[in-house]
Amino acid sequence: MNQAIANATTLDERLSARHIDLDPGGYFIIYLNRDEGLICAKHYTNIINDRGLACDPETGKPFLCDQKVERTPSRIYSGRTAKEICVQLFEEIHPCPVTRLDHAAYLGREFQRAEAALFTGQEYVQD
Repeated sequence: MNQAIANATTLDERLSARHIDLDPGGYFIIYLNRDEGLICAKHYTNIINDRGLACDPETGKPFLCDQKVERTPSRIYSGRTAKEICVQLFEEIHPCPVTRLDHAAYLGREFQRAEAALFTGQEYVQD
């Protein structure tokens, strides 16, 4: 069983390093509010430039991974479970801010990880 876990971890790490096209609908910062028992996700808008980089819609400048940017989220979502926040995000909000299926799948996986961390008391760090 330990070898199966090691193999799955290696596979996940390899898949996390692959290229993905960014969602022109924006991006999410997922975190836990342990005091309230909630999974939270701040949504931020962006534009994708001709090089595929996420850019600030106000300035047109690319977001740099190594610099902290202070922005106001367009909306904050929260739920007690992964399912609750997914229903809210994908079924109740029109138009849905997620425009790519691969982004929706990624968010579902992250919300499941966040839920597990919330219920077990483990640390959650978004992939």
